[in-house]
Amino acid sequence: MNRQSSSVADSYFDTLFNGNDDPWAFKQRWYERRKRALTLAALPKQQYQRIFEPGCANGELSADLATRCEHLICCDTCLPAVELARERLAGFSHASVMHGRLPQEWPQGQFDLIVFSELGYYLDERDLQLWIDCALQSLTEDGQLLACHWRPQIDGCPLNAQQVHAVLQDRLGMHRIFNHQEPDFLLDLWSRDAKSVAQTENLR
Repeated sequence: MNRQSSSVADSYFDTLFNGNDDPWAFKQRWYERRKRALTLAALPKQQYQRIFEPGCANGELSADLATRCEHLICCDTCLPAVELARERLAGFSHASVMHGRLPQEWPQGQFDLIVFSELGYYLDERDLQLWIDCALQSLTEDGQLLACHWRPQIDGCPLNAQQVHAVLQDRLGMHRIFNHQEPDFLLDLWSRDAKSVAQTENLR
């Protein structure tokens, strides 16, 4: 007998993007632009081989990530969002956007960075655990996972930022090498390699 998921349904996102190409005002709000800048600054490597960004929405963060890698795969469960992200990334031949629901339709291949941004609280705990299983299997030996989530409770969401990041800390078994907390959001990065940026460049 299949368990009924309490993760947020696809129809929720379809409604958000109905006639609206930027439902969270990623393009207009300083809060969002600043958060993207902090997200990029948190990445210890200047360049990655393969990045996976699930829940890419309209592709605003995706466009920034595309400048930091050789190959970018994005994914969203909402078809209008996928179409918007493909338009946003049209100038990046090394980027692609897939339409699918995670963790059920996880992409093939290995990634040295997975960006888990503003997605975890839409999953119930079982789906989050399955998501983490997939992430662990697809991360390279020196792979990293960045997570960023809005802290206030969101109506209709099974989890909040604190719960999501606590589960990640417990399950990943990786070194947390970046941690940033504000009243509005949490931003963490875990790495299978414990070296700091300075150690990687042999500065200490």
